[in-house]
Amino acid sequence: MKVKKTFPKILWLIISSSIFFIILYFALFYYTKKAEKQVYSDSVEQFENEIHKLLDLESKPVLVAINNDTNWDEFVDFIASKDREWFDETIGNELEIYDADYLGAYDVDKRFIIRTPTPSIKTLDFIPKQAMDLLNKEGIKKFYLRIPEGLVEITGAAIHPSDDPLKNKTKTSGYFFVVRLIDQEFIDNLERITNSEMQLVAADYKASDKKNKISSIYQLKDSEDKVIGELLFQRDFEVYFENTINMLYVIIIAFFVSLLVNLIYTRTLVYHPLDLVRRVLETGNKKAIKLLKESNGEFSYIGNLFEENNNQKLELITAKIKAEESDRLKSSFLANLSHEIRTPMNAINGFTDLILNTDINETEKLEYLNVIEKSGKNLVSIIDDLIEMSKIDSNQITPNFTLVNLESCVNELYETIKVTIQNKDIEFILIKSSLPAEFNIVTDDIKLKQVIINLLTNAIKFTDKGMVTFGYEIDEKNKQIHFTVRDTGLGIDAEEHQNIFDRFKRVDSDVSIKVGGLGLGLAISKAYVELLGGSITLESKVGEGSTFYFSIPLKYAKMEHITVRSINNLEVTKSDDKLILIAEDDNINFLLFQKMMQNKNYQIIRAVNGQEAVEVCLNNPNIDLVLMDIKMPIMNGFEAIERIQPIRPTLPIIAQTAYSSSDDKAKIEAAGFTDYITKPLNRERLFELLTTYLEEKGKNEV
Repeated sequence: MKVKKTFPKILWLIISSSIFFIILYFALFYYTKKAEKQVYSDSVEQFENEIHKLLDLESKPVLVAINNDTNWDEFVDFIASKDREWFDETIGNELEIYDADYLGAYDVDKRFIIRTPTPSIKTLDFIPKQAMDLLNKEGIKKFYLRIPEGLVEITGAAIHPSDDPLKNKTKTSGYFFVVRLIDQEFIDNLERITNSEMQLVAADYKASDKKNKISSIYQLKDSEDKVIGELLFQRDFEVYFENTINMLYVIIIAFFVSLLVNLIYTRTLVYHPLDLVRRVLETGNKKAIKLLKESNGEFSYIGNLFEENNNQKLELITAKIKAEESDRLKSSFLANLSHEIRTPMNAINGFTDLILNTDINETEKLEYLNVIEKSGKNLVSIIDDLIEMSKIDSNQITPNFTLVNLESCVNELYETIKVTIQNKDIEFILIKSSLPAEFNIVTDDIKLKQVIINLLTNAIKFTDKGMVTFGYEIDEKNKQIHFTVRDTGLGIDAEEHQNIFDRFKRVDSDVSIKVGGLGLGLAISKAYVELLGGSITLESKVGEGSTFYFSIPLKYAKMEHITVRSINNLEVTKSDDKLILIAEDDNINFLLFQKMMQNKNYQIIRAVNGQEAVEVCLNNPNIDLVLMDIKMPIMNGFEAIERIQPIRPTLPIIAQTAYSSSDDKAKIEAAGFTDYITKPLNRERLFELLTTYLEEKGKNEV
């Protein structure tokens, strides 16, 4: 009888527990489905936002560049003159800058003038007239168009003079268009940028819903705002909920087993994890997610899913912040670059105009010319830094290790820089090493010198009065060479120390603005030091000065004792009846050579290309020296010297080049050139080279 009374209770307990668990099962199923939909919806929305922002960032360089080009007086003059040579040399060379397949210009009456295409676009004139009408209203517009070669992205802008910042309709001089073909290369680039799969689809394409994929559609509209195609972006969606559903069935069976074992485990195994799921779904509570991950069974997997979802949100937020910061830095850098380039250009153009168009005496004229020369050197320095930083970013810089006499290298730098700071109230001191290098070392001397020069230039620039010192110490124990550059100048605030070696970042102060610069010198120095296998650090206090330390590996060459070479100053002397061949295709550069050497008793002949230079050298044994331009038509300077050297091995051939990086110099030396001179030409450097090699040749002949 007791058993009969107990059985209904057990049966009732099993039935009631089963009903309770079924209800609990559906509740969990509901919350799981709700979580699945919410996570998928959030991921799609975030993916769409990310795609649109990345596409906007990808188009921004084109918009900035086309805005600069079309707000240019020389472009306005071209529309009137239709000077094809100017367009080909100036605008036509910007295909790589725009990363475009076609550049085209139209006059104010919407008539086609000229184009510069790549082989992928053969159509001549395809820009619709209504698009130009739209540019009169909006100034700059991006739209899409179908041409025989395929779908293209077109960015157009109205051409205006530089004194028309608001781009009034009445001052429109013409129209300029940048065209990019949406081909496989274009698609591959967008896939890389967006980290997704992409395909070009029709305007009415409907993407199929897949649980393991998230999609985003970017509409391509023509100049009349009609959709002519779409870009479909897809990315794998790694959050799945099917296993959760299967897990629920397992929980039902496990429940009855656990019920028979111990009913008290119900709260531990079911209720508590479900409560955590509810808290996560309702509030996104991080503590609840952590506890859910620590739970037993499949609830831990659900916790991982929630954590992954939260991490994805954080990654998207971080990516957004980084993109905005990158955009801000680029905008700041472009503004700074524009200012730094326009400042010397303004001085060059302004004082040139004063010399040409005003009545000034010789003293004023000399003063103006000195300003023009200084501004030109500043401009070349800015361009050199940009080119070097670009090569560093693209991993085109490699160390050229050679044998270096360290003591001679340091002494040479000291003597060279000491001459340049005589007009400043600075005590410039070379700290002698307590343990000088007894043997030649192996390193890249050009890059090592550039690092020391950059640090010393900075120290001198920010020290109006006081002391600048530098030197090195040999650390035999750790196989290191430690260099120190110290100044008693302005110093750097501690908050700026972590950013001081970052590219495009400067310490914002009145002195920084006054001395100018792009803020690339320390970034280049850091890159060079790391390239040599070393490291660089800074110690500085505002008002007390700064000390830069950098170290490179100590590696001796053959164990032969060295002697320190003395620094001799060359004297420029006249050489009579010397025949010099100038291989130069540019008339203005050749005229500059003539004017520089007109007071010397040199005979000058000219070759306008490399092939002509070879023929002249081989047919004229009286030539004493060659000034060879590297970049020439028909045959460049490298090809020319390969043909001249086997026949005239003792003939001095000096390269003249617009390239100035250490790698370019190494390439020139490897080609067999006697020496080199960089453009813009320096008169003193030219006469130094002529005196050195013409005298040396004369001695050899005697």
